[in-house]
Amino acid sequence: MDSVDIQTVWDHLQIQKQLATYCRAIDRCDAALLKSVYWPDAYEDHGLYQGNAWGFADFIVPLLSGMKVTIHQISNVLIELEGAKAAVETYVMAYHLMDDPQKGPMELIVGGRYLDKFERREGQWRIADRLFVLDWNQNQPATGDWNSGLIALLKTRGSHDPQDPSYRYFPQRNA
Repeated sequence: MDSVDIQTVWDHLQIQKQLATYCRAIDRCDAALLKSVYWPDAYEDHGLYQGNAWGFADFIVPLLSGMKVTIHQISNVLIELEGAKAAVETYVMAYHLMDDPQKGPMELIVGGRYLDKFERREGQWRIADRLFVLDWNQNQPATGDWNSGLIALLKTRGSHDPQDPSYRYFPQRNA
């Protein structure tokens, strides 16, 4: 492989790492980590929010913190590099478990895509512009039972804060 091929592979890996970090940050409700995947002047259009991406982090973290569980899973990452810029399309499926005062526990499952413009500045890739595209969703009463059967035996549970067990494995990510 020549140096151009190695640089291309490296750039792809760095962009994919930022996408995974976004999911970790959003699910752990870690605003500082979420901001780290965006340039300070980045723009975010998430439907319910349009504006500066760092402002999006301050907006979305309190909203998601009120939910019991969120899980953002990404796949089908398509990256088109052009120098220090990249167009990226990433499929996302996001699960949200929340309490509805009238209906009780509810699940909101969203399928869509992140359309991103990444930029490499001073050797680092971050999102410069993001558009979330909603492709489908599903809303339903939650049927999970967390306190009986085999599930009750699974004592290690995730959380939306630095008490999540993953922070012991990634201490450099501690808030």
